[in-house]
Amino acid sequence: MSKSKLEYIWLDGYTPTQSLRSKTKIMKDFSGKLEDCPDWSFDGSSTLQAEGGSSDCILKPVFICKDPEIKNGYLVMTEVLNADGTPHSTNGRATIDDEDDDFWFGFEQEYFLMDLETNLPLGFPAGGYPAPQGPYYCGVGGQNAYGRAFKDEHLDICLEAGLNVEGTNGEVAAGQWEWQIFAKGSKRAGDEIWVGRYLMERLTEKYGLYIEYHPKPLGQTDWNGSGMHANFSNEYIRTAGSQEKIEAVCEAFRSVVDEHIEVYGAYNDQRLTGLHETASINDFSYGVSDRGASIRIPIYTVTHGWSGYLEDRRPASNADPYKVAARIVKTVKAVTG
Repeated sequence: MSKSKLEYIWLDGYTPTQSLRSKTKIMKDFSGKLEDCPDWSFDGSSTLQAEGGSSDCILKPVFICKDPEIKNGYLVMTEVLNADGTPHSTNGRATIDDEDDDFWFGFEQEYFLMDLETNLPLGFPAGGYPAPQGPYYCGVGGQNAYGRAFKDEHLDICLEAGLNVEGTNGEVAAGQWEWQIFAKGSKRAGDEIWVGRYLMERLTEKYGLYIEYHPKPLGQTDWNGSGMHANFSNEYIRTAGSQEKIEAVCEAFRSVVDEHIEVYGAYNDQRLTGLHETASINDFSYGVSDRGASIRIPIYTVTHGWSGYLEDRRPASNADPYKVAARIVKTVKAVTG
């Protein structure tokens, strides 16, 4: 008789940014399949998701993969339900209208690696700053790359787990990194980003670090903030074959700017200033190969006969990919059906 360890992962009720929680379930002779993962409950009063007098919330498994770091281990991403089985108010995944997986998403997760003792990004000296931005983006060498061992170990773990990570790179600021995940299906993309975040958070426990998701952790200095750019398409965009059609999709975002910004991450106004490769939060724009626009039309889309994908550059690094996907799907469907 074998015993498996299933790590049930969920999002709590903290605001303005939800946190990851998890607990371990032991199962005998587990098949490794999602359909054999039972629902489970937790104390919602301890995660700001219920009152003490009626505290049970339900964890519904939605995604599973191997846990490379745990013997006989599995990672189980779940969504939170109320005791009656309806989606909890904190459940962003349940708001995604993409049951046929017509939408494909690629999320670019940027983050800062922070030292637990100094509360500074790696590479930042106490009471000052390292050399100005320039050599850190995709840089190499002890003066340019801070935290590569962590970044590479996280990548290996994600790949061993089966997550579809498509790349990683050093970002513009010292101690800042990025990894990208692509999935066919809005919900699957969100599931994989959250599991990737979980593995990253857990790995910091070994290194004496923590992850800073704040979109502008260094304040209004001449250092870049962190985003979670959302690359997206549906069949309409992938086969548009027309500049007019692609620009019509972009234009659909103009009238719902506030609705998008509302779910694109807390404190994003500090990042979206019109500087450091961002559009101003007060404006809306789009353009071909324009990293200073709200939505970038990739050169790939243009050179492939105006068929391909688009990139919304506004989501912050601390945004919930479920909520970002849900809002983008809703806006695009208003044009493409």
